[in-house]
Amino acid sequence: MVRPIRFLAAGMVNTAFGLAFYPLLVWNVPFLHRHYLMALAIAQAVCLVFAYLTHKLGVFRTRGRVAQEFGAFSAFYIVNYAANWLTLPVLVEVAGIQPVVAQTAFTCVLIVGSWFWHSRVTFRVAGERP
Repeated sequence: MVRPIRFLAAGMVNTAFGLAFYPLLVWNVPFLHRHYLMALAIAQAVCLVFAYLTHKLGVFRTRGRVAQEFGAFSAFYIVNYAANWLTLPVLVEVAGIQPVVAQTAFTCVLIVGSWFWHSRVTFRVAGERP
């Protein structure tokens, strides 16, 4: 039961980091005021590495297998990033939602699926129950 609690704690840290990092880019880098998708790309790259490290070191505490785990971890987020890249412009340009609000909503949806993927695929230890 300790691992799910660590997962929630890491999720809170990762979410707070991600939710703070994107607005900081949009609000503090003049070029990114209008180029919110460029800010999204930068934020996603930085947050992916940060999240992998918090999951590997803080939640699942696995050893080795960095390339394999990072590949599986990244695969989950690449699919979600693609959906994010398709969804965010629709929410902003068509629905008229502010980019930060739209991105926050998308992030909330992402959180739910990540536990299942990471506990059953990315950091799964052979013979261990998720």
